[in-house]
Amino acid sequence: MKQKTDICVIGAGHAGCEAALAAARLGFKTIVFTVSVDSIALMPCNPNVGGTSKGHLVREVDALGGEMAKNIDKTFIQSKMLNLSKGPAVHSLRAQADKLAYSNTMREILENQENLMIKQAEIVDILVEGKKITGVKTFTGNIYECKAVIICTGTYLNSRCLCGEAITYTGPNGLKSATYLTEAMQKLGINFRRFKTGTPARMDKRSLDFSKMVPQPGDDIITPFSFSTDSALIQKEQALCYLTYTNEKTHEIIRENLGRSPMYAGIIEGTGTRYCPSIEDKIVKFADKERHQVFLEPEGLSTNEMYVAGMSSSMPEDVQILMYRTVPGMENCEIVRSAYAIEYDCIDPSQLNAALRFKEIEGLYGAGQINGSSGYEEAAAQGLVAGINAALYLLGKEEMIIDRSEAYIGVLIDDLVTKENNEPYRMMTSRAEYRLLLRQDNADLRLGERGFAAGLKSAEEFARLNEKKKSIEKEIKRLKETRIGAAGYVQDFLVLHESTPLRSAASLADLLSRPELDYEKLGALDKERVTLAQDIITQVEIEIKYEGYIERQKRQVSQFKKMENRKIPLELDYDKVSSLRLEARQKLTALRPLSIGQASRISGVSPADIAVLLVYMEQYRSR
Repeated sequence: MKQKTDICVIGAGHAGCEAALAAARLGFKTIVFTVSVDSIALMPCNPNVGGTSKGHLVREVDALGGEMAKNIDKTFIQSKMLNLSKGPAVHSLRAQADKLAYSNTMREILENQENLMIKQAEIVDILVEGKKITGVKTFTGNIYECKAVIICTGTYLNSRCLCGEAITYTGPNGLKSATYLTEAMQKLGINFRRFKTGTPARMDKRSLDFSKMVPQPGDDIITPFSFSTDSALIQKEQALCYLTYTNEKTHEIIRENLGRSPMYAGIIEGTGTRYCPSIEDKIVKFADKERHQVFLEPEGLSTNEMYVAGMSSSMPEDVQILMYRTVPGMENCEIVRSAYAIEYDCIDPSQLNAALRFKEIEGLYGAGQINGSSGYEEAAAQGLVAGINAALYLLGKEEMIIDRSEAYIGVLIDDLVTKENNEPYRMMTSRAEYRLLLRQDNADLRLGERGFAAGLKSAEEFARLNEKKKSIEKEIKRLKETRIGAAGYVQDFLVLHESTPLRSAASLADLLSRPELDYEKLGALDKERVTLAQDIITQVEIEIKYEGYIERQKRQVSQFKKMENRKIPLELDYDKVSSLRLEARQKLTALRPLSIGQASRISGVSPADIAVLLVYMEQYRSR
């Protein structure tokens, strides 16, 4: 059987959902394939969305017109803004999800999206003619002719799950793995690698003693993920999480059984992420630590399953029960689902360009864990970008490329396609050079225009965004122009708030820049103030308090842009640049960077190589 469509999305996890929705919303007939419709937007590991740096990605997905933020706002059971004791650059929202509700709600969105069809089928081949996509083939022999394909297979390619000596050849949660697509892609010249991740056990809540643990409540005032969500509508009673710790007895059991761990027994072939280690890895690598944090997190409101965050493992089940029962509050725990490690195939992402398109195959895109990244949020961000770019490709328009100075999404994609990543990539705030500009609170201001230009934000939404920008600018200008004299009542106010008295008149902006004062406190001195929305106040306060740092980063971005704007001709033959070192020549030829800036971030390309390349490009252009 043959059927025609415009875009095929392989996989319906977090990347696949965003890719399929973006493509369909931009007007193209789209089919999303999944090995099981029950796995749509599945959360096979942690039951949360967001967290440090990941919350930034979710906000950016929302600003561009994606769905993840809206969906978690509908289905969260606890919400907390992290890192509030630090500066605004690292504030990150994190929400506990009701796993089943999150998946079902996202599935409902997909099922009711115009131009979008869901098909339960395993894709076994990608059809190409003359390095150009023509369709896909299912295991049952059906062919779907299309013009673009987005691969979002997650951890399902040739996957196997390991629990001690027991190995099952399945995907996450015992779902069917995809066993043919790797070979089909290899025949197209695509290079693969083997990665590994893992997940902890799930406990029956009734078997836990929470009186021995420390309750972890959510925020008193809940902040929504989506800029379009009315915060007043999501204030609700929240579920509790709990904190406990491992101890020397836990560590002793793990050390005694290390030989039975597939990772230390040499059974696991894939490379795991260093930033999310298993409990056995923690005990070995941090042998000086007397204890490690363990968080008990509810998987939903309709289940008794509790997720044991911080204790992922691939130990045999008998060892798992022994080690878990040494943790305070878990002495009588009963395991509902055992912990396991999972190995899977993923590509070398250097084969992609910054639009997430395969350089050698026209119309083929990759997004999510297939690209060697980890995490729901990283996947969703890539899926959205790939979906937008597949649609732009069919429209014959220029690709949407987000650079490092614009968004965490830009950092994520640039790191994947430019740098050597020998382990699953995880987003972190430390990876972003301009993180004071790339805050989670201003994602809409940074990327809303890009979302509108791509076609995923409406004219009404764009108009509201512009109105917000004007309100922020107007209020900052007013605060800078409104001056306060050194009158007695002003001095009394400053003494009350332990702030240095004025020697001469100062602007309200000058006072707001003082760390001990804030916008709300200054209301006592600000007689001309009008009521503003909290999100506008937040922007005004940050822009004034951090003005010097923000201006410095803007200057750094300006220098960065100069390097990014120095484009390298794709046809440039690096073998003819005689002064380039051999390693640099090989790396530049393989990766084909778009700009001098991107070339400078390739490992193995030195500043001296960049200087040589700049001189050669001047000569190249003059010829």
